[in-house]
Amino acid sequence: MPIKSMSEYAANGEMPEVLFWVGCAGSFDQRAQKITKAFAQILDKVGIKFAILGKEEMCTGDPARRAGNEFLFQMMAYNNIHTLNGYGIKKIVTICPHCFNIFKNEYPALGGAYDVMHHTTFLQQLINDGRIKLKEGGAFKGQRITYHDSCYLGRGNGIYEAPRAVLEAFDNELIEMKSCRSGGMCCGAGGAQMFKEEEPGTTRVNFERAEQAMETDATIIASNCPFCMTMLTDGVKNKEQEDNVKVMDLAEMVAMSMV
Repeated sequence: MPIKSMSEYAANGEMPEVLFWVGCAGSFDQRAQKITKAFAQILDKVGIKFAILGKEEMCTGDPARRAGNEFLFQMMAYNNIHTLNGYGIKKIVTICPHCFNIFKNEYPALGGAYDVMHHTTFLQQLINDGRIKLKEGGAFKGQRITYHDSCYLGRGNGIYEAPRAVLEAFDNELIEMKSCRSGGMCCGAGGAQMFKEEEPGTTRVNFERAEQAMETDATIIASNCPFCMTMLTDGVKNKEQEDNVKVMDLAEMVAMSMV
């Protein structure tokens, strides 16, 4: 896809509406790359002038800080802040709740204050403003969908309604899991757990969460986080239900349903 980088905009003396912060998973994980592409297609289709940092983008340092390596986190954060402030970035949209949370709540203390939005909130605004138009009787008409509240978007930042508003724009049946909203359950990847082996126990957190989702008899588990996507997909595979239950990001669902 022909996506301009921030350096290309700067070379022409221009400034995009938003910087799309892709994140590690969205850049390197094959499954999450599909979320990145879907969101970029949506921005392109509605005519939003956006840029990415490309090779100048580093990890936000969230996993390092959560794992206790404060030195590494601050080194990464200061590098990112230097790059972002150098370009005069004001508005950031990201597909990752971990990136969203750390930019919004932890970077300001280090000198990086930005207007940060998670892509589900951004999508809801575009739908409300009529910029995203969805097909009548689209790809998800009549399907049972359940939604997983990721920790950093839900309990961490109180964002529960925007993702549900996006899902309600489809002509489908939204079924809540028994643990949802402020009582939601972690997928098992938060706090840098994504990158280490789990502690001994009777089951894996992601297996239990995926079972809760499948108990709703939903055909689609809607996700808003690349980490949750990986964990829930593994949980569905553990039950050998991948032919019957799909795990999809909201951006993918919107991209498939746009006029």
